[in-house]
Amino acid sequence: MNVSLRQLRAFLAVARLGSFSRAADSLHVTQSALSGLIKELEGVLGLQVFDRSTRKIQLSEVGRKLHPIVDKVIQDLDAALDEVASLKALKKGVLRIAAPQLISCTLLPEVIAAYRLEHPEIQVRLVDCVVESVLARVFSGEVDFGIGPERDPTPEIEARTLFEMPFMAVFPLDHPLGELERIRWADAVQYPIIALQGQFTERLSVDLHAALPHLTLTPSNEVTFMTTALGMVSANLGIAACLPYARSLAHPYRLQMRLLHEPEVTRKFFVFTRNGRSLSPAAESFIDFLFRFVEQHEWSAPVSPAG
Repeated sequence: MNVSLRQLRAFLAVARLGSFSRAADSLHVTQSALSGLIKELEGVLGLQVFDRSTRKIQLSEVGRKLHPIVDKVIQDLDAALDEVASLKALKKGVLRIAAPQLISCTLLPEVIAAYRLEHPEIQVRLVDCVVESVLARVFSGEVDFGIGPERDPTPEIEARTLFEMPFMAVFPLDHPLGELERIRWADAVQYPIIALQGQFTERLSVDLHAALPHLTLTPSNEVTFMTTALGMVSANLGIAACLPYARSLAHPYRLQMRLLHEPEVTRKFFVFTRNGRSLSPAAESFIDFLFRFVEQHEWSAPVSPAG
């Protein structure tokens, strides 16, 4: 049976109002158009849904059985369409983001707070994790998208450059490096370096060696999280190399952050999404907001979202 929504809505309107003319007015159609819809419905069913007389119109026995079923179908459909409209209008929705621990406790809370001022009904759930698990969470669908530094490309994951920033030396306020007008990497490696485990230090070592083959980065200690490294730096156990977006963490530890020169090594951060999987309106909206937010910061060398 090829029953249309227009036929079902016409059926419900006549049943509710008991009049073809009033039902036609409520649906903003002509009475003849409404009568045509009812005739089409009865033709498809092969049965009458209304008993008609000169005095009144009332549901037939078939119509009485059909009415509660059609009414529920239309109510459920309208509720679903309202839900979709709310999602599209960003009146509701949930988005999930995976990001490394450091960016999760510095940049992203500020971004999320600013975004919620514009879209208070959108729930933003942040999954803080180690860098190496960001792509896995995006791939599995656990999150809508991820944010993190460059990783080996995979065909399943699309990476859009969010920002690029230079490395900075982090050290106590009374450290000898603070007396230098210009801090070079060659100056920094003279002191014990607290570094991050994994690709953070591996890629940094490769970049430094490519620029200055004689320069060797040999950490005195490797830890999982930058907050641990900063705590150790605060205790005068060494210095660290960090990125400017974490500047807010240096103040509680009473640390300085200074740009590292010769070479000036930068690190790119990306927004990672799963290829072939469409984003929700809320996720698309947040990503657009994130790019605009980043462009306002002096530490970034932003590129366009399409870059």
